Amino acid sequence: MTDLNSDPVSHKRAVRNVTVLVLAQAILGAQMPLIFTIGGLAGQSLASNVCFATLPISMIVLGSMLSATPVSAIMQNYGRRVGFWLGTLGGAIGAAVCAYALYVSSFPLFLLGSFFTGVYMSAQGFYRFAAADSASDAFRPKAISYVMAGGLVAAVLGPQLFKVTSDAMVVPFLGTYLAVIVINVVGSALFLFVDMPKPEAPTADTPKGRTRWELIKTPRIAVAVICAMVSYALMNLVMTSTPLAVVGCGFTKGTAADVVTGHVLAMFIPSFFTGHLIARFGVEKIMGLGIAILGSAGIVALSGVALPNFFIALILLGIGWNFGFIGATSMLAGAHTVHERGRMQGLNDLLVFGGVTIASLASGGLMNCSGGSPVQGWASVNYAMAPFLVLAAGALIWLVTRPEEKPAS
Repeated sequence: MTDLNSDPVSHKRAVRNVTVLVLAQAILGAQMPLIFTIGGLAGQSLASNVCFATLPISMIVLGSMLSATPVSAIMQNYGRRVGFWLGTLGGAIGAAVCAYALYVSSFPLFLLGSFFTGVYMSAQGFYRFAAADSASDAFRPKAISYVMAGGLVAAVLGPQLFKVTSDAMVVPFLGTYLAVIVINVVGSALFLFVDMPKPEAPTADTPKGRTRWELIKTPRIAVAVICAMVSYALMNLVMTSTPLAVVGCGFTKGTAADVVTGHVLAMFIPSFFTGHLIARFGVEKIMGLGIAILGSAGIVALSGVALPNFFIALILLGIGWNFGFIGATSMLAGAHTVHERGRMQGLNDLLVFGGVTIASLASGGLMNCSGGSPVQGWASVNYAMAPFLVLAAGALIWLVTRPEEKPAS
């Protein structure tokens, strides 16, 4: 791929964009750990059947999955800024609908609001790709990694806001969703400072690039998508059930928020050096390490339900997700051309969040309806990781044992 930052002006633009995206990840991104902490607990209080407790989180991910392709197309045609603003609009509308749903005790309305929240989640997923747009080949893994590192602030801010706002009003969790509206309104101003020109309209001479089917058949792209799907889906599978498991095992809601904080910190702290590790050791090795760490998280979780087990398992889960997902994103970013960007990125997030949707739907059922106790449910959640870890590891081994192929240029 052409080095876009061969001159200082281009590199300065890339650094500016990364800085804005880091701030967006930190401020706007705080709503995601906040909502993921609250979603299952609020759903449990509204749903008539506890098996559906995590359905609101599933609706968020479903909204993200269905939004991925249109949001990507909007960014390709009208620029990243418009797509990011669409995301904050979805986040604000979703929070407003959820707040009203809690006020009137309506589970279906709460699901609708959660679906709108998925539009924000989808747009946030493109922060990492936007960081790569103007970055040179050498700077790209670091740019992606730095933007993901912005989640470190979100990891602290989100759960702490949960503690402050969850019982701030007579209706539990209502104050939390009002805070999310404010986050989206304030955070949307950040994108005024993004320096990403609107893409040029295609002409008759513009290369068309590969079709979606041709792209997904490319070995490097296929493996990147598989590893991204597995990393994100398994992280979501376990994290979605964590607040229910922690509270179900006798700990407080505040303790559940602390465990989620530790997990989200572990998701983003490694981002300060993940890009450097990829540059030094190669993306395949870092992705493989991520898959191994995800497996170790399951082993720790299955070894007991004491509080240290929850903390250690969720920290390992976060680190494994970081290496696996950032590695897969970096591999994908170097495997398609600029003309294929909107098509491939939308397809990638459609597939990734499709897997995450299934995982979040399964999480509540496994946790609440697969055994007679929270301990048995928690074990079922973690046993479910095994076949998908084998799939990702097998795909990666298949790729590295193939004859070396040059990335797209």
